[in-house]
Amino acid sequence: MPKIVCSCKNILSYSEIPCSIEYKLISDCDYDQYQDIIDAEDLYQNMKSFLKCSKCNHLWIFWNGYANPPIEYIENTDNYE
Repeated sequence: MPKIVCSCKNILSYSEIPCSIEYKLISDCDYDQYQDIIDAEDLYQNMKSFLKCSKCNHLWIFWNGYANPPIEYIENTDNYE
């Protein structure tokens, strides 16, 4: 069962399908390669996966697939004016 422990100690399990904490993203350049009718599975395979912790909102992005550890991104709470 795939899971990681967030830095806030919340366990992020991403084994369920569909997974409520897993999201997909694709770069603008990669997306521009698709035109006309798009094969959804092909698009899905080219997207990066990330998990969002429901406790602290940290993002865990799998830039290089699930075989490599994800990188954690922490929400910036500074107010910019």
